[in-house]
Amino acid sequence: MINVSIAGGTGYTAGELLRILLRHPHVNIESVISTTSVGKPVAEVHRDLLGETDLLYSDTFLNPDVLFLCLGHGLSRAFLEENRIPEKCKIIDLGNDFRNKPVYGNREFVFGLCELNRELIRRAGNVANPGCFATTIMLALLPLADKDLLTDEVHVHAITGSTGAGKRPGETTHFSYRDNNISVYKPFTHQHLEEIGHTLVKAGNSSLPRINFVPMRGDFTRGIFASIYTKWHGSMTAAETVSFYKDYFAASPFVFVSEEPISLKEVVNTNKCLLHIEFHNGYIHITSVTDNLVKGASGQAVQNMNLMFGLEETTGLKLKGSAF
Repeated sequence: MINVSIAGGTGYTAGELLRILLRHPHVNIESVISTTSVGKPVAEVHRDLLGETDLLYSDTFLNPDVLFLCLGHGLSRAFLEENRIPEKCKIIDLGNDFRNKPVYGNREFVFGLCELNRELIRRAGNVANPGCFATTIMLALLPLADKDLLTDEVHVHAITGSTGAGKRPGETTHFSYRDNNISVYKPFTHQHLEEIGHTLVKAGNSSLPRINFVPMRGDFTRGIFASIYTKWHGSMTAAETVSFYKDYFAASPFVFVSEEPISLKEVVNTNKCLLHIEFHNGYIHITSVTDNLVKGASGQAVQNMNLMFGLEETTGLKLKGSAF
């Protein structure tokens, strides 16, 4: 069994991680850490776990094999500074602290996009989980980057559910604001752009063009829907391009290329990414959908854990979505 500790145990990503790990056949959850809820039942905070677990929150960990950091962005480094983590303990960070600055002390973090870095992750002691928008966009563009086909500006419009903003309420996450409403935020400046750029260059694109990313807040709770297009200069036909995408992701158990248009409901509560490709007037248009809390966060973190501990990549992640 893999002994697991979770730090930052009251947030959305921790709740989703617990939902998955409680049914993982090779995991023992050793501790769920929260400085604000010590002694409280975990199911008192994550109400969907009522009847699923008797775990209580604690303020420390014992001797975990892997530590998941489900802390706010910028807080993971502080946690590692304040707590002595055993050297043999592997770390998976769901925040943004180590995505672009992967070295901390004697620990080096591998970027945890399984579809690109699978073999590196298998050998890794520490992993930086990609961001949710970044995952959705990178999976749509990886095959093109692999062939160095991103030569013109890439345009991305992507909308995310309210859980992407975290559990702490704010002005733009309040029900009265979010309900029946859509709004743009951080246009062209979103923090995920840096990791997207690094990854696409690593994937093979020699000179990355500008990525014009306009993120939007949606009036729903979970999921990311990304609409991506760029000028097409490749020699492959539309059918050949779709076939190439399918071949590229043939060894990736959670990425599927759909011949038909796709929607959010087909991925919510799953670790899937669905892609759909069309060509229009000299442009390639790619639709990409994920669940921001699963493939965009906690599910991908478990996928990384499985690889790090030599398990089948899909273990504990064969989740069933609901399209109605």
